[in-house]
Amino acid sequence: MSAQQQVIKIDDISEENAPAIYVAGGLGQFFDAVAAEVAAEVPDLTTRKGRERIASLAAKVSKSKTAVEKPGRDYLKRLKEMPKVVEAELREFVNKMDALRDATRQPLTDWEEAEQARKDKHVDEIQAMKDLAYFEESPTAERVAQILADLEMVEIDDTWEEFLAEAAQVKDQILGKLSALHAERARHEAEQAELARLRAEAEAQAQRDRDAEIARAAAEKARIEAEQKAQAERDAAARREQDLLDQAAAAQRAAEQAARDAEAAAENQRLQLQLQAEQAQRAAEQAKADKLAAEQRAGQERIAAEKRAAQAAEDARLAEVARQKAAADEIIRQQEAREADLEHKKSINRAALEAFITGGMTEECAKQAITLIAQRKIPAISIQY
Repeated sequence: MSAQQQVIKIDDISEENAPAIYVAGGLGQFFDAVAAEVAAEVPDLTTRKGRERIASLAAKVSKSKTAVEKPGRDYLKRLKEMPKVVEAELREFVNKMDALRDATRQPLTDWEEAEQARKDKHVDEIQAMKDLAYFEESPTAERVAQILADLEMVEIDDTWEEFLAEAAQVKDQILGKLSALHAERARHEAEQAELARLRAEAEAQAQRDRDAEIARAAAEKARIEAEQKAQAERDAAARREQDLLDQAAAAQRAAEQAARDAEAAAENQRLQLQLQAEQAQRAAEQAKADKLAAEQRAGQERIAAEKRAAQAAEDARLAEVARQKAAADEIIRQQEAREADLEHKKSINRAALEAFITGGMTEECAKQAITLIAQRKIPAISIQY
């Protein structure tokens, strides 16, 4: 009698033949028959038909279990005198059938779990790409550029299996979003830098205006002081000239008086007074020369003050030109430093990727590891740039 015929006979269990079936060890034949049928087939898990066959066999085990259990339960109700024997036999049979069902389905269950894990891995990786476009706070353009570089390293190839098209689409979408965000952040930072530059220029212009006012005030003060000094020298020269003229006039009067009083000594006294008059005249001429020299010195001092003021203004202008050049050089230096830092990080990431691959990791796993470490999603591990 074949196992297939024995499984079919399970359906023939009835009230009439129950006493011969539901006895100690009486159900073992049914379990053995079902187990033999299941063991006789080795379905192919790689095909849909094979997987469906496994599910069908497991369902058939459950059906066979019910076909034996239900009549037995009915028979048990009628056999009040031997419930323990029947119950024990049924419990053992049910447990073995359940175990057989689970064991029969286990390959399919394992395949389904592995299949789900495989799909979940792709779904998680796709979600990780999507998460790159979300930030709790506004990122810097440099940060967005780094994420763009990391995303560019994600390869879209056959390892994505049936998720290849979705992964490619998500990568393109996120690259587009990050590129737009990078452009927006770069534009914003450039605008902020320009505002800072304009504020600096405004402050510099204000300082230049203050410096020019200080220089103008200094020049005006120097001019006034020079004019006051020249005027004082002119006044002093005028006073000296007047004193000498007064002395000459007094000497002349004395000479005339002396001529009237002492005719005898007039000639000698006249000569002396004439000499004094000539000396006074020369002194007056010298006073005029001193006055002219003082006026010339005052003019020269005024010209020198004007030159000093012009030089101070020129020095302030040259200082501002130097400051603007230094500020422009600093902006260029910072930009070059950011670009060098970005290239430095890329080279370190590439070196880490090669080290992971050399250590035995697949390229995909190595890239994922570097991405997770760079995003600081791995506790206590970081990349030293």
